[in-house]
Amino acid sequence: MDGNGRWAKQRLLPRAAGHAKGASQVRKVIENCVARGISHVTLYAFSTENWARPSDEVSALMGLFLKYLRGEVADMRENGIRLRVLGDISAFSTEIQAAVRDAEESTAHNSRLSLHVAANYGGRNELLGAMKAWMKANPGAPPEALDAAGIEAYLYTKDLPAPDLLIRTGGECRLSNFLLWQTAYTELYFTDALWPDFDAAALDKALIWFKGRERRFGKTSEQVQL
Repeated sequence: MDGNGRWAKQRLLPRAAGHAKGASQVRKVIENCVARGISHVTLYAFSTENWARPSDEVSALMGLFLKYLRGEVADMRENGIRLRVLGDISAFSTEIQAAVRDAEESTAHNSRLSLHVAANYGGRNELLGAMKAWMKANPGAPPEALDAAGIEAYLYTKDLPAPDLLIRTGGECRLSNFLLWQTAYTELYFTDALWPDFDAAALDKALIWFKGRERRFGKTSEQVQL
């Protein structure tokens, strides 16, 4: 969800105002996804690298995260949305950690849409952690014993489907350490629209583009058509 700061700058507003606008956009995008029958959505909210931002900006982001967790959980529970946080939440305040646990527990039985918020998440850290966890669970095992299934079993997303479509707003064309393992065959869509401006029309444009893609997963076109 990129472009909050630039959205604010264009309007001569502080970056915090852009993040606040971006946070309010989350609800609209989720509602649009529900209306279109999308079952899983993952939002990259805060990366492991984002701690390097100015302290006042990090504090504002933490405040928005806590506000979102507390303010939206009741509606998510009532509307069938399950919330899960992907990442190492131990780096957050005890207040945020408690809010995460409460939100996850209170929405655990919902199935209309599964919303995953990647917070203090980094793809490299996730992979490294998965390998370490596998080694701990299999002491003395030779390297040949480790396979793709072994790594996947220890990822944050171990029980989730691989993403079909990745949308990055804000005009940047890179993954920025997001779901590096899981996006091996994901269709990548980059748009110049800033996140606060990513409305229903922008979502539909991305979905139409995705519908026109031929997903071969290493096969030839002829094999896919068979």
